[in-house]
Amino acid sequence: MVLKSEKTGGAAFLIDEVGQESVVTPEDFTEEQLMFAETTKHFIEKSVVPHDQQIESLDYDLTVKLLREAGELGLLGADVPDAFGGLGLDKVSAALITESLAKGSSFCLSASVHTGIGTLPIVFFGNNEQKKKYLPDLASGQKIAAYCLTEPSSGSDALSARTTARLSEDGAYYILNGQKQFITNAGFADLFIVYAKIDGKDFTAFIVERTMDGVSLGPEEKKMGIKGSSTRPVILEDVKVPVENLLGKAGKGHIIAFNILNIGRFKLGMTGLGAAKEAIELAARFANERIQFGKPISSFPLIQKKLAEMNTKTYILESIVYRTAGLIDESLKDVDHASPEAGHQSAKGIAEYAIECSINKVFGSETLHAVADEGVQIHGGYGYTQEYKIERIYRDSRINRIFEGTNEINRLVIVNALLKKAGKGELPLFEKMEALETEEPEAAAPTGILSEEKGLVSRAKKITLLTLREALKKYDRQLKEEQQVISHLSDMMIQIYTMESVLLRSLKRLEKLGKEKSSNSLNMTRLFVNKGFEKIESLAKEVLAGIDEGDALLQQLAILEKLTQRTPINSMNLKAEIGACVAKNGNYVV
Repeated sequence: MVLKSEKTGGAAFLIDEVGQESVVTPEDFTEEQLMFAETTKHFIEKSVVPHDQQIESLDYDLTVKLLREAGELGLLGADVPDAFGGLGLDKVSAALITESLAKGSSFCLSASVHTGIGTLPIVFFGNNEQKKKYLPDLASGQKIAAYCLTEPSSGSDALSARTTARLSEDGAYYILNGQKQFITNAGFADLFIVYAKIDGKDFTAFIVERTMDGVSLGPEEKKMGIKGSSTRPVILEDVKVPVENLLGKAGKGHIIAFNILNIGRFKLGMTGLGAAKEAIELAARFANERIQFGKPISSFPLIQKKLAEMNTKTYILESIVYRTAGLIDESLKDVDHASPEAGHQSAKGIAEYAIECSINKVFGSETLHAVADEGVQIHGGYGYTQEYKIERIYRDSRINRIFEGTNEINRLVIVNALLKKAGKGELPLFEKMEALETEEPEAAAPTGILSEEKGLVSRAKKITLLTLREALKKYDRQLKEEQQVISHLSDMMIQIYTMESVLLRSLKRLEKLGKEKSSNSLNMTRLFVNKGFEKIESLAKEVLAGIDEGDALLQQLAILEKLTQRTPINSMNLKAEIGACVAKNGNYVV
């Protein structure tokens, strides 16, 4: 039995049965949405890639010139309402644009920070005067934005910021003092979204212009990767910021900061997807061209295994990115950006899917890292040289597990946000866990293609809920202090969301395209769901062993054993088939 929630929304995937018709997938893209992707790809190939080395040498003028070209094409205004100079596109279209920017490497980062965490605070939380003043220039690229949250002494603990704001005696200005660290786009940004504490207490957001007296920059950071992006400290010394540049409400900066970070996390999944696809193409092409022992290395089973795992993880990432885009679209569809309530509506809509955004960030960044790492391995010694772009993708990918909240922080966010939603009555999580006691076994096993995988996803949810229930029995409100347990529970939730997303997508492909044309996606689904189920079983055992001991532990393990009984699949054959398909096509293939 599946307990249906009265409200559908964030984290409902953990407790509800979801139908394939309810998720957005790449198979649903419209011609218009695909047109935006093609326009972006053409711009990157024609205008950005030929200047790659110049951008990597940190040519500010070139980056700004290209950003303005992108603005002229509408690529910077996807998320900006048309009433304020943008295109006002749906989140799926915006995601396609962001994914398609990825081949631009460092330029992609500059553009994504500008359009995302730089511009969106004003889109979602600015008043009409602020939107009219700033958004048209941000959408066109005439002004470039940056986001100033991190400080030398405050990273993950953002609310401990020391930057201060003091209202002037005449009440016309806030006087800001402090330093922000690791600010992307700082070297050429015209506008900074800055967080400071009014009178050292009330955490608040401000729109700060580069030309305001007292704004200065520290030196460029010497980074491991993303070398073509500007990363500098922003120093604020008695900066007079007009009171009308206070963003949102005084003391409510955390609402803006955390919700914009949610969107930033979601967007990191998109750029990770684009980069992973490029890494697969580079690796497959090299493997087809590299001859050893008289044949291309792409014909070797161990290389095919790597290509299969790279392609499968990327297929799953693609599935969750566009599923999440569809969810956020639905959540924000009724926001009236001209209304005084726009900020409240936006915050509520974005926060609804904070868990899914963190999942996109963690899974996306770790998928890109794994794909890039295997891409280097397939290239062998050549992959370790700067002559081959896979080396750069590998270096550039490392920051993604730190950006927008480290993956460790995001794992804590996933479970803590789940429990917060349940505690506020927004999700019937506790009712579902109680219902497990009396839940009757399924009358009959599901039948048809991917029927076993459907059953595994259903059982994975039950295992996760049982494990979470035992953790709450043990620790109650102190569970938030048990970071290793929370991390394991988060990984189980990540597995469920990814397993279910790819299952639903592949069932949709099967329905639209038939079995023959869906064979590779069906293989990837079987491989990932079965491996994901194994991971959930392992994580559950570790959590239970850390919670209970003796007879109590044996009792829980006996319940777990009943839920995990299954016949192993032939994963070697599946990887061989998937890998051969990738090698034959020479790039990412669904």
